[in-house]
Amino acid sequence: MNVVAISTPEDSGWRWRIVNYAGEVVEESQSLFSTIKSAVAEGAQRLYEMNVTDLSRPTPYRSTSHLRGRWPR
Repeated sequence: MNVVAISTPEDSGWRWRIVNYAGEVVEESQSLFSTIKSAVAEGAQRLYEMNVTDLSRPTPYRSTSHLRGRWPR
């Protein structure tokens, strides 16, 4: 699993998000953090406390080459 920091235009800070290898959100913080570093550190601590094993499978890679050249430049 990975811990990422996210921010949206509505927020004035950062939240941590725990995401499994399939790209699904496992948990997200409710509180806001002033820096990316503090958000990721808190999320990493939470992931450690959860003590879970990610049994998900990554989504298969899909090429987007079929989309290239569809629109005129």
